[in-house]
This record gives sequence, structure tokens and C-alpha cells, in this order.
Amino acid sequence: MLLTFSLVACKDKATVKEDEKDGKTTIRVVYKDEGPSNPVAQAYFSNLEKALKEDEKIDVKFELVEVPQGNYAEKLNLMLFSGDIPDMIYFQGGDQQIAEQDLLEDLTPYIEKSKHIKNILQPYNEKRLNNYPYLLWIKPLDSKTPVVRGDWFNQLSSSKELMENPTIDNYYKFFKELVASAPGGGKPANAVTVAGDITELDFIFEMAFGINQTWLKKEDGTYEYSKASNKEKEKLTFYNKLYNEGLLDPQYLTKQWDTKEKAFYDGETGVIVGTSGKVIDIYNGKMTQVNGEEAELVVLPPAKGESQGFAPTDITKEPRGIAISSQSKHKETVFQILDYLASPKGQMLDRLGFEKEHYNITDGQIELTQKYYNEWYAKFFEPSDFETEKPLKTPLLSEPAMKSQELAKEYYAEDNSFIIPEEYVSKWDAMENLYKEYATDIITGKRPVDDFEKFVKEWNAAGGEELTKYANENIK
Repeated sequence: MLLTFSLVACKDKATVKEDEKDGKTTIRVVYKDEGPSNPVAQAYFSNLEKALKEDEKIDVKFELVEVPQGNYAEKLNLMLFSGDIPDMIYFQGGDQQIAEQDLLEDLTPYIEKSKHIKNILQPYNEKRLNNYPYLLWIKPLDSKTPVVRGDWFNQLSSSKELMENPTIDNYYKFFKELVASAPGGGKPANAVTVAGDITELDFIFEMAFGINQTWLKKEDGTYEYSKASNKEKEKLTFYNKLYNEGLLDPQYLTKQWDTKEKAFYDGETGVIVGTSGKVIDIYNGKMTQVNGEEAELVVLPPAKGESQGFAPTDITKEPRGIAISSQSKHKETVFQILDYLASPKGQMLDRLGFEKEHYNITDGQIELTQKYYNEWYAKFFEPSDFETEKPLKTPLLSEPAMKSQELAKEYYAEDNSFIIPEEYVSKWDAMENLYKEYATDIITGKRPVDDFEKFVKEWNAAGGEELTKYANENIK
């Protein structure tokens, strides 16, 4: 009750903002890393203003809202709960509690009458929107794929066997040789690093251990939570082996995305994991810029065992995306902007960046610059079919990036996870933190592997037994 009251009491703060500037409608936007202190973001939204006016006669002024440094989801929610609610909001977690306060607009009727968005939705987008109609995120499958620099890969005798038969054992052999042979002239110090937890490592190995869904079906037909299963114990035992032998970066817990990437470009680690498509493209551009064309990335397959894949795809909801505030006076205009960004003209800006910076028109063709490959990414949408106004002289994605997308599609599988009911959310958060604590301690050797049985007991006592019952009653 107190939370609801605080939101209502502060709601006027969101409407006090000026709606008109110089005769233009002001659209307030909050978007991680795309705030007013980012000159590229300022240029992007300035160009978008011009394009909207020229192509659609939509006259707006974007006001970018800065979010304080720190955990984006937490800082954003603090801002929203204070009553400062921009028109267009990018979420990267934390959106459910905002939606539960009826502060996010149901996008279903807007999409149904859209000109462009309804035509570029993928089947998994449609399923997610049917389950949770508040976030829009039209991107290729967001599976993460492992990569290694090509010059090192080509020096290793275990590379061929890994590609032909990527078993857990062959991955282990590859990691061992990667460190032992020191193809970097005394480096790398470790075979693989990840950003802060084992999530990225799971994209390589989890399905090989038979963890192919969040809720695993047992022989008796009932379901158990994958992280409390014997298969999880086997996976953590393997990760502990990688850690003990120095193959998994001993500093992985303190790595952030930027320090992880720097270690990769500097040759301090052999393999990192990145989102298929554009992120792999950026990794490849930076790697070849630092270490030469021969270092072009090689995309590695997911490990093969009981199952094979990078990760099952969650279709309960979009894990991140763009929302429209239900408190906004300009909901229709905000959606018109989003629909324009899904159009061929809107995609020219969103996908290609700025002319004479990220691309040039040469002999009637679009020639992408190195800066495009090194840094540009679509701020909003990346539909699978995108035809440019002029022919492309150079491809949108490098070969490794395209390969990563192909593999993501090849190994697509749907998860059976579900949105955690509100009455279980606080328990679920505590249960997940309990898992992270035990998993970290087991991997790093602070606890013996057999302590996994203690974790399962504590997890069940903390709410796992109730939630497992709920899962068995509701998974179809």
C-alpha cells in the first residue's frame, strides 16, 4: 500500500514537465548508455528528429534523461518510483514491478494497427508479447556465442577436433592446449573469462549437461528446477575443475563487460562469450584493429553432450526492451516514432548510423566504414529482412557475426520457464541469491562440491518446494 501511495502522490511530478518547446512536442526518453552525456546519443536523436519531421511530418524534440551511475535497473526504478516517468523507457530488468503498478502501456492495440512493426515481429516476439505486452524488442535471437581469435585457433592441434565433435572433453582439451601452448607469446593467462558470474559460461556448456530447460522433466513425469538438479551439480563440478586448473579466469567474479573485453583484445584470455550478431561484429572489428586481420574471430559451437545448444529461449517475456509510459500525454506519438524506426527509412538511421561517419555513398552504393564495424549498433530494432535504399557495397555484418547468428538459429529451442507469480517474487529473489552464493563457493573451492546437497535443502526450505509444486501444476 505504501508503494502505491508514494507513486500516486508523486505522479504530478511527471506531468509538470514542459510538453512543448519551440512549438515541438517534447518526448522524454530514458535509455541505458544513451543519455545526454553521450554525444553519439545526442547526435542520433537529433538526426531522428529531422528524419521524423521530413518523412512523417512528426515534429518532436527529444529530451534524454540521465540515469545515475550504478545498476541501471535499480537506478531506473528509483527514478520511476519517485514519480519522474519519461514517455519512452528502456528496461533491462526491473520492469515487472513497474508494470504491476499499471505504469506501462499495453502495446497490443498499437501493434495491431501499426504500419511496420506488426510485419517484422518474429514468432518468439509474438509469443513474448502475448504473454507480456509491455516491452518491445525486435532483435535477432539473443543467444550468446563463444569466440576465439583466429590466429590462435589455427595454431592449435585440438581446434579441428573441437569443431567436428565439440564434446565437453574436447572443449577441456582445447582450453588446456590454449593455455599450455601460449600462442600469444607467453599468454593467455587463462582459457576463458566471463563478466561477473557463470551465465556466459552456461551458454557454452549448460545444455551439454542436459540442462535444456529451466524445469527438467524427470523419469516419473514430474518437473524439478534445473539449478537444484544433479545435472547442475555435475556442471558446477566441471566449472570447479576449470577454475582449479587456471582455465577459467580466477578473476572472473570481478570482471565487468569492459574489462572482460579488454582482456580478450590484449591476449590475456583466449575465449569470451558475446551476443550473436552485432556484438560479435564489434568484437571482431576491435580484435582485428588491435591484432591484425589474421586475428579475425572464429565462432565456436556449443558443447555437445546430453543435449546441445547455447541456451533455451525464454518466451515468457522480452528480457529487455522499450516501453511506453501509461502516464504519458503522448503515447500515440511515441508509438508512431517506434513504428517509423521499424520502417525502411527509419532503419537506414537505426542500422547504418551517420553518413560520412559510419558509411559513405560510393558510386551509388553504401560502403560501411571501419567505425561502423567497430562501434555502431541499432538502438531500437533489427528486423531479419532489411533492404537498404541503395545497394550495399559492404555487408552489414562480418563473417564471424553472420556465423554466430546462423548458429543461434540452428540451435534454437524454447524454454518452459514462466513469469514468477507476485506472491513468490521475494522468495524467488532470495532463492536465486542462495544459488549464486553456493555456485560461486563451489566453483572457487570455498565449499566442497558435496555441499550442493545442503544448497538443495536450503533452496527447498526457502520456497523451492512451494514453487516446484506450482511449476508441476502449471507447466503444460
